[in-house]
Amino acid sequence: MKRLNRRIKFICITTLIVFTLVASNSINHFSSLHNNQTLNACEINASIACLELYNQPILPTPNPNIPQTEQERFLSAIATHFPTVPQPGSYEYILLRAYGAAFIDPEPAVKFPPTVVFNNDQETQAYQSTLAMEKITGTNNCYLQQSAAAALNKARSQQNIPLKSGYGASDCTRNYATNLRFWRKYANQNTLDKVREGKETAILGVVAPPGASQHLWGLAIDLRVSNAKQRQALYNNGWFQTVENDVPHWTYLGVNVDNLPTLGLRNKVVRGISYWLTPI
Repeated sequence: MKRLNRRIKFICITTLIVFTLVASNSINHFSSLHNNQTLNACEINASIACLELYNQPILPTPNPNIPQTEQERFLSAIATHFPTVPQPGSYEYILLRAYGAAFIDPEPAVKFPPTVVFNNDQETQAYQSTLAMEKITGTNNCYLQQSAAAALNKARSQQNIPLKSGYGASDCTRNYATNLRFWRKYANQNTLDKVREGKETAILGVVAPPGASQHLWGLAIDLRVSNAKQRQALYNNGWFQTVENDVPHWTYLGVNVDNLPTLGLRNKVVRGISYWLTPI
């Protein structure tokens, strides 16, 4: 009789366990197999300790760490090209927030700088000398990194998309001196000091500080886009506006527009212009 009662008790507990396992979406196949093997051992031994074990709650199997927030997805996407993120509030962090969208590009042939700001012309030249460049069809001395140039040439073969200045090299890859010249045209050292302190950010949508322009990377170009067909041709070939309020400025991201939220970029429409901005 005692053996029968113990058998009945075991069956009841086993039924409860099986029900719990079925109801749980977090138990994987391996865990279920392990539990079944343990149940069989318990049925043979019918030990009280074994039965007490199965009175304990069953915990879900931990899931891998998957980036959930926009910021987490963005930092995960840029980790391959930019593994060390500057400290929040630092000058480099401010520049990464303004110009760092390009770093999501997964194309291995694209070469990114090791920093978001070059200190001088020598550093800029050393980086640019490592780039594989290609000319933009129908332009005068306008070059971009090969992947970016090929994508832009394809978009321009589909739609007439002129450069901002017509055919000038200053719309494309720039040297440090050109970047500095544009900064001095719109700003000064006092403005730069305020940017470094985080007290001024609006200027970053007008002109990039010396050594910080995406144009130094061969991944940006200034265009005259006036209709939806031109814009769609650029989208279809991985080109997007990523610097808020800099309307002519387009950045090569190398992905489809549908993938941008997955990579953490945030869409913001300003005066009818759709920008894809970093979430940091």
